[in-house]
Amino acid sequence: MSENNPLDSSLEKLSRERLAVLVKSLQGRLREQEQKSREPIAIVGAACRFPGAPDLNHYWEVLHHGKDAVTNIPGERWDVDAYFDPAPETPGKMYTKAGGFIHNPTHFDSAFFGISRREAISMDPQQRLLLEIAWESLENAGIPAKRLRESDAGVFVGISTNDYLQLGCLYKEREQMDAYHGTGSAASIAAGRISYLLGLQGPTMAIDTACSSSLVALHLACNAIRNGECQMALVGGVNLMLSPDSTIYFCRVRALSTEGRCKSFSADADGYVRGEGCGFVVLKRLSDALKDKDNIMAVVRGSAVNHDGRTTGLTVPNTASQVKLLRSALQSASITADEVDYIEAHGTGTPLGDPIELNALSRVYESQGSRRKKLWIGSAKTNIGHLEAAAGVAGLIKVILAMQHREVPRSLHFDQPNPNFNWRSSNISVATSSKPWEGDQRIATVSSFGFSGTNANVVVQSADEYCRHAEASSAEITAGDRSSHVVCVSAKSEAAVREFASACSATWSDSTHRLSDIGYSLNAKRDHFDFRHAIATNDLSDLLSQLRSVASGESRVSRCSSSPLRIGFLFTGQGAQYAGMGRSLYQTAPVFRDSLDRCAALWEQI
Repeated sequence: MSENNPLDSSLEKLSRERLAVLVKSLQGRLREQEQKSREPIAIVGAACRFPGAPDLNHYWEVLHHGKDAVTNIPGERWDVDAYFDPAPETPGKMYTKAGGFIHNPTHFDSAFFGISRREAISMDPQQRLLLEIAWESLENAGIPAKRLRESDAGVFVGISTNDYLQLGCLYKEREQMDAYHGTGSAASIAAGRISYLLGLQGPTMAIDTACSSSLVALHLACNAIRNGECQMALVGGVNLMLSPDSTIYFCRVRALSTEGRCKSFSADADGYVRGEGCGFVVLKRLSDALKDKDNIMAVVRGSAVNHDGRTTGLTVPNTASQVKLLRSALQSASITADEVDYIEAHGTGTPLGDPIELNALSRVYESQGSRRKKLWIGSAKTNIGHLEAAAGVAGLIKVILAMQHREVPRSLHFDQPNPNFNWRSSNISVATSSKPWEGDQRIATVSSFGFSGTNANVVVQSADEYCRHAEASSAEITAGDRSSHVVCVSAKSEAAVREFASACSATWSDSTHRLSDIGYSLNAKRDHFDFRHAIATNDLSDLLSQLRSVASGESRVSRCSSSPLRIGFLFTGQGAQYAGMGRSLYQTAPVFRDSLDRCAALWEQI
């Protein structure tokens, strides 16, 4: 050892016993760091607006019933006939009239977010949609937005197109350009505006890798959480078709189907059909989600991102790169290929891309020749079209819903298998009908390949195993139930309260949920707004009846005082009138229970 190095000198003075303790401590720290870097990420909330599916429930209906949500291009988007020509080589024309569209993409409740009408007009509708779906994902997660202010929560958004700017909707003449033009059209603001309005201070970024954007965003968000850059993250993707230009371009390169349908892995596949929409998921470290008793929808076990490198063409996929990607994702998740049950494939239905993806899947999932069970594959693109920057999150949410419902939905428009893949010697099969998805550990992967060459793959596992632990730890808390409950419905206007009450009564009309769970969700897991109505009830049917009274206008909706109210405490000295008088409070109020336990412990010491 060098005499000039004080560290070497200090180590020389340590005994063997002290050195052993030091080494053991360092090894423990390294193991802890390794565990953190590989800890699964919990998906605790989600929301979407996809073709034929304004929310999660309707999206599952589309998937479960095998619905085709692709339609003709709505007349309000652009003059379809003016741009249509069935001849693919006609300049400036598109040879398809089909697409997956959402209703009223430009509608926006600007007042809810405190945005002026003038600024809202200058905002790309993609920004508006992102705000609404991000908010809905937090409500789905049961995380009041107010609790996130000044937190390190992050926002990761996949966004690629700028049709609104192309249309010139922001300004007809340069002289009409206003102060909101820059913020309304910048992709960076699409993510930044969410953090600004929610008061988030974590990493915030917009990602554009074309079709893989939202899945790359998920990968980056998971890494940011594991690295301690943020405690939770909102991850989403958006795509809106407001201008004919992008569709005309994709027709020029013959990427789109002449029949207007995405026929993933089928022999007659001739391209994809474009789709639009927005999806979000809310992520937390699994240990944090369990500690916070969140509703864990699914778990991200691992992920990977890479690039095709130099291929025969800029947008041509690469089998070798896809193989590396899939193996890296499995390694990241610490699982074997045999454990995977289902692949939510990229599956654009192109004659070039589909065989490349199939061969890559076969080389990874059947490389050892030991696979005995079927590996089912499918693609949401057959239902709702290719959502491009939002395609990854659309596929992810499909997998989440499939795991929750224990069903692999059918993939549409598969007639005869693509002849450029050896199906006979493979256990890979397209799910042409819905399949039961049994087992406590259901594992799937989701793929997105961008025409930029950037690829992403995510490994997802069902939440059953983790939810059992959460239920066991909370069993004591939920053992008791109050004899009556106060349930509060609130919104930012009287009309919105009545509409919300109507939605609640419809949702719970055939519900098996406990009254205590409904009350807890509305009172503690949702933001409270100025216009409110409180319901005291001890019965679910009575709650539904009172909600209908609010919805119809029979019951009064009150507005909160603009000045803070004074709070007083009254200690009555009561509580000993009969045995077990405080049992219900002890079983349902953790703060009261902990305080009473501490008092009891002190009393035993006397």
